[in-house]
Amino acid sequence: MTSLFDLTGKIAIVTGSSRGIGRAIAEGFAEQGARVVISSRKQDACEAVAAEINNRHGEGTATAIAASISDKQALEDLVSETRARFGQIDVLVCNAASNPYYGPMAGISDEQFRKILDNNVLANHWLVQLVAPEMVERKNGSIIVVSSVGGLTSSTVIGAYNISKAADLQLVRNLAAEFGPSGVRVNAIAPGLVRTDFARALWENPAILASVTAHAALRRIGEPRELAGAACFLASDAASFVTGQTLVVDGGSTFGAGF
Repeated sequence: MTSLFDLTGKIAIVTGSSRGIGRAIAEGFAEQGARVVISSRKQDACEAVAAEINNRHGEGTATAIAASISDKQALEDLVSETRARFGQIDVLVCNAASNPYYGPMAGISDEQFRKILDNNVLANHWLVQLVAPEMVERKNGSIIVVSSVGGLTSSTVIGAYNISKAADLQLVRNLAAEFGPSGVRVNAIAPGLVRTDFARALWENPAILASVTAHAALRRIGEPRELAGAACFLASDAASFVTGQTLVVDGGSTFGAGF
């Protein structure tokens, strides 16, 4: 019997996949048989990750195509080059994000706030606009937006980032409603605190780390590889009746298990 999680023959774009959660998702897809496009800002970083995946799973499993999420033309090139190489796109993972400001919202500049909203929300909208039409035409496809538990809670130091991630959750709901009649699924993953370079300012802060781990049911923060399974689920037939949802992967931190 073919595994419900089998992704053999699927073509997946994963943004921000040269490191952290995006890389873990790309590796998880490759393990399930998908061919993955590794994409981040720097081509050499993408090529290094693609080479490692190809060494483990066979040449041609991973392809490196650099693109900055802040550059609409670069995203258009990413999608068109993926189609030119593989013919179609079955799975899109919008994982790349920015957070150039750490501190109370009273101190954030307009430029920093706009960058967060542009890169974390508008860029996802652009990518979906580019990829969704072919999925709708085939009546099959999975779009996954990597949001954050920050979109469900609050913060005194990454407030604008949390606002952008809350917007992503609504983006997913709206798109799921629009694309559902065509069989295209749109879902979000909301990671808790994960040990990535992106979140280093949080988990290297002793007070924040202690607070998160004290209230998390598992009493620890996550590792990037622990997000791969959620993405494989949402990309595969295992989630064929799941759309418009937010899958929280946070070790039980958001429900406040403290007693």
